[in-house]
Amino acid sequence: MAPDSLAAALTATTAAVLAAVLLAITWDRGSGVRRAAQRSATGVLCLATALAATGICINRQVDTVTTWSALAGQDTTTPGDATAAADTGGHSGGHMFTFTVTGAASGLTLPVRAYLPAAYHQQPTARFPVIEALHGFPGSPASWVNRLAAAHHLDQEIAAGRMAPTVVLFPPQTPDALLDTECTDLTHGPKAETFLTVDVPAAAEARLRVRTDRAGWGLIGYSAGGYCATNLALRHPDRYTTAASLSGYADPGITIGDGTEHTLNDDAWRLHHLPQPAVALYLSSGLADRRAHHDAETLRRLAHAPLDVTTSYVDGGGHSMAVWEAAEGPAFDWLSSWLGRPVT
Repeated sequence: MAPDSLAAALTATTAAVLAAVLLAITWDRGSGVRRAAQRSATGVLCLATALAATGICINRQVDTVTTWSALAGQDTTTPGDATAAADTGGHSGGHMFTFTVTGAASGLTLPVRAYLPAAYHQQPTARFPVIEALHGFPGSPASWVNRLAAAHHLDQEIAAGRMAPTVVLFPPQTPDALLDTECTDLTHGPKAETFLTVDVPAAAEARLRVRTDRAGWGLIGYSAGGYCATNLALRHPDRYTTAASLSGYADPGITIGDGTEHTLNDDAWRLHHLPQPAVALYLSSGLADRRAHHDAETLRRLAHAPLDVTTSYVDGGGHSMAVWEAAEGPAFDWLSSWLGRPVT
């Protein structure tokens, strides 16, 4: 029973209800010190179970913590080669697996999920384009797999011919579920940017049949991951040719430690003050998501050749999984139109 499972949510909710019933039944039992102690104990139990149920239900929505060991701060993954996981795409679709990236540059060792299209096994001499998919905060790669059903959408777009067969990586962007890195190298924290732009590509190119040129690499992300996608593409145009942001922002909204949250890691500042790279960006959000929509329009107005910016907005819709799932398929298709095709 995982901490993001329906069973865990139902169990915690049941415990909270029973604790409330126990508090009501025992409220007037006993007398004096015994009654006070009894009320205090059952009150604490009631509060603790209510908080646990609330936390599990929220975690179920964002998939921040997917194992109990992760909740305890323990990393149960071990370095090694790719290990097969359950096929999520059916006999005619792709499949998911997980491999561990031991980051020589960043010093981070983290598990990375990957989607391999059906063509990966059907074309054993081909090298495929790659998209790194980045999650929001709070969140985890499991959000892409579970809440956004990424494998299903990828199978669907590839089968319909709207997207070329593509390897998609789902890396974590923080080693601590409660630490928001915004995919940057924190001055006194983990080097998430280095992990994502150096270590993850190096591991994928060493273990998988993927393209190694910039024309074969792109990024996509939602919410904080949307900021990550555009920011990393602008900062590393030698690695990525395109990026898609679903309800992302123009700045990280955190303190990095060196002041670059106001300069080099602020996309609007970068487009206004620095030469613009030959990168293609896709910016999408719900029209009701005021900050994301405002920032997308700001970047669109600041952009000029050789930078290419395309915007696409969902009617209504706030900052939610429903909006990101609606925008997911078109965003993958758009990325594929800019990425190089599989090559032999």
